[in-house]
Amino acid sequence: MKRFQCPACGKEVHFKNMTCVNCGAALGVDPVPMVMVIPGPNARRCANAKGADCNWVLPAGQTGFCLACRHNDVVPDRAPAGNRARWSQIELAKRQLVYALLRWSLPHPTRSEEPVTGLSFAFLADVRNPDGSLTPLATGHQDGVITLNIAESDDVVRAKRRTSLGEPYRTIIGHLRHEVGHYYWWRLIGQGGPVEAFRGLFGDERQDYGQALQRHYANGPPANWNQTHISAYATAHPWEDFAETWAHWMHIVDGLETARAYGLLQTGTTPDPYQSTGIEQLIDAWVPVTVAVNEMNRGMGQPDLYPFVLSKSVLGKLRFINDLIHNAGR
Repeated sequence: MKRFQCPACGKEVHFKNMTCVNCGAALGVDPVPMVMVIPGPNARRCANAKGADCNWVLPAGQTGFCLACRHNDVVPDRAPAGNRARWSQIELAKRQLVYALLRWSLPHPTRSEEPVTGLSFAFLADVRNPDGSLTPLATGHQDGVITLNIAESDDVVRAKRRTSLGEPYRTIIGHLRHEVGHYYWWRLIGQGGPVEAFRGLFGDERQDYGQALQRHYANGPPANWNQTHISAYATAHPWEDFAETWAHWMHIVDGLETARAYGLLQTGTTPDPYQSTGIEQLIDAWVPVTVAVNEMNRGMGQPDLYPFVLSKSVLGKLRFINDLIHNAGR
């Protein structure tokens, strides 16, 4: 992500800040130029500022919800202990997601703008049954609606699921990037897009999805899965392969923009990763960054920050997704 400065004192502030820690000025993000501003009559705070700590502002003369929050279909009940904090964490991750969609100029209409193909979010909790047991709520995407279990914002819950499911990179932003990958498959490929090119790389999505997931959870991934897929879960079904690879490309581009903003790249000629239509130069810049951050983590006794292998097959899939994104954003 890019770096932000306080418009009052010029000191560096962060994407989520609502107040400058240096001068105390009130802050908000104007998502159209993507800069920090001081909220006021011409830049009113989002209606979710108090409820979910949203720091985005609206254009002059507008009130209500910001460009990110207007995609919400269902929000969690804030009454149960901890739910407000969970929702705040989810909304921050969602703003990170929408940041990327805006940078790429990807179509992201709301359901009010496009009732059939619009993008919306439902943030829900597990269902408490009359006998006291819980019915787990599954995270997923269907027909433009992304559902996320708010328990994923609980570090302890997420760590347990990360271990039990063997997912080394399980985060809120990871979930949202994965599920929005399903949305864009549905929108950009499933409705008259380059489906044959997709099948040539990812496989035939017409195979039974439910049976494929059952087989994956029963048998696990193939022994050599990291030679062809970005994650073990990506082997479950071509749709999951696409969503996992889409999410990974978002990780890479966001990571490269951050590395570029903080001068961590070895060369000053690396292009803006959100604007670059080719991936070779970006991957060449990304690999040494991942080596460095992994070594830093090892030095601190932490697991690798980037435990992934970019095989030739995976690079081909990443290239397909990058091309799809830039063609859709034109």
